[in-house]
Amino acid sequence: MRVVVQRSKEAAVTVNGELIGSIDQGLVLLVGITHEDTEADVRWMSDKIAGLRIFEDDSGKMNNSILDAGGAILSVSQFTLYGDCRKGRRPNFMAAARPEQAEVLYMQFNKALRTAGLQVATGQFGAMMEVSLINWGPVTLILDSKG
Repeated sequence: MRVVVQRSKEAAVTVNGELIGSIDQGLVLLVGITHEDTEADVRWMSDKIAGLRIFEDDSGKMNNSILDAGGAILSVSQFTLYGDCRKGRRPNFMAAARPEQAEVLYMQFNKALRTAGLQVATGQFGAMMEVSLINWGPVTLILDSKG
């Protein structure tokens, strides 16, 4: 499971011009799932993100998690995170999980974040989406459950 984490001041996702999800301060998560991912990857990733200390404390140091900061999450599925561009000029997406598998794990991931006490807005799985955000910092991290 691969997630691009972006700390944001605000973010939104639209589909066909319609607002699907939005948050104020928090994290935008671009979520990619591969064939080998399991519920264990979902648990690891949701725990990691809920506890990731990338929000500033009163001293201006990154010591607070999203839970401490009271932020929300905008979670967007993105199979292109498993695009392989090593050969040729067109990405190969064979490493991305099939939609049937990916959607189930993506939904479990969002549920795990909510169970941790986070407000989670989402995009629409499998849709062509427009994601906008104000990257705050900027802070952008790439997490991979396989190391």
